[in-house]
Amino acid sequence: MITPMAEPPTTIRDMGHDDLSMVSDIERRSYEFPWSHGVFRDCLLAGYQSIVLIRENRVAGYGILSVAAGEAHILNLCIEPELRSYGYGERLLDEMLFRARASSVREIFLEVRPSNEAALALYKKKGFYQVANRPAYYQANHGREDAAVLAKKLVMED
Repeated sequence: MITPMAEPPTTIRDMGHDDLSMVSDIERRSYEFPWSHGVFRDCLLAGYQSIVLIRENRVAGYGILSVAAGEAHILNLCIEPELRSYGYGERLLDEMLFRARASSVREIFLEVRPSNEAALALYKKKGFYQVANRPAYYQANHGREDAAVLAKKLVMED
C-alpha cells in the first residue's frame, strides 16, 4: 500500500527585507505585470502589514495589508505558482483577516481581476462580496482590464 506523503509544515511570519528577492521572484513568475522589488520595499518602509508563508525554509507566498481609519485593504496576496491549490492562499488570507480584526478593522477591501476565477472563488468562500467595479484598473496585454472591488464586514466571530 502506498501512503500519501504529508504536506511539509508551513509557518507564517512578518516579511523582512531579506525576503524581498524571493517575494519579487514569485511576483515576476506569477503576473504579466508584476510589482517591482521597490514597491515591496516601499510597503515594508510604509509599515504595511506584510507577511510571508514559509514552506521548507523558503518563501512560498506573501500578503500585503494596509490598515487605516477602521478599514483594511488587501494590496497583494500571492502563492508560488507550482504550490497553488493546496490551501496556502487560504491560510495567508485567514492570517490577514486575523490581523485586520486585531487592528479593530470593521471592513476589509480588495481588488481582483474578474478573469482570476481561483481568487474570486476563494474570496467568495471567505464571505467577500462585490461592492463596485473599477473600469480599466489593471494593465493587460491588449488595453486594460476592470477590477472587481470586493469587501467583507469583519466581526469577531468570523
